Amino acid sequence: MADETELGRHLSGLAESGQGLVVPLAAHQVRARGERRLRRRRTAAAGGVALLACALLAGGLTLAGSVPGPRPAAVTPAPVPPLFTPPAPAPDAEYADELGRVYNAVAEGDAVRVTVEQLRAAPGGATPTGVVHTLTLPGATLVEARLLSGGHRSDLRLSELVGRLAGGPRWTFAIDYDTEGRVVSLREA
Repeated sequence: MADETELGRHLSGLAESGQGLVVPLAAHQVRARGERRLRRRRTAAAGGVALLACALLAGGLTLAGSVPGPRPAAVTPAPVPPLFTPPAPAPDAEYADELGRVYNAVAEGDAVRVTVEQLRAAPGGATPTGVVHTLTLPGATLVEARLLSGGHRSDLRLSELVGRLAGGPRWTFAIDYDTEGRVVSLREA
């Protein structure tokens, strides 16, 4: 307790000695100091509002950029080429041909739809290439047949053979294409 009393006396002595040295500020100085404080406060408030506006704008742009939607592909995928393209004739040839098993013939009005299993000629026979496609041909398409016509060569129309070609892959034909990729005729192979 004694220390607190001594400290209190010392502080009160200092306060009394300082009062005589302090000169009060003039009124214009008090106003100038107040105006400076007010300007600082307003500047700080305006800076805080500007900083808040920038933060809100940056947050909004970030959210707008993260809206899920279709993203463009890194690489545009190339279209897959079809497995079957009609053969083209050689430069001095009138027709090109494809070797294939013709089956599942279905009459559709004046046309006949057939399935063709493409074959590759190999020593000792033909082997499948794995390509299967369908053709819709006019019923009047010429077919050169031998076994289908009873063992003697004859020209038939495709519409006449729908019944025999309706089953599974049994009959092998060379399919002739013109320069525009249209089927001209079928030849029994």
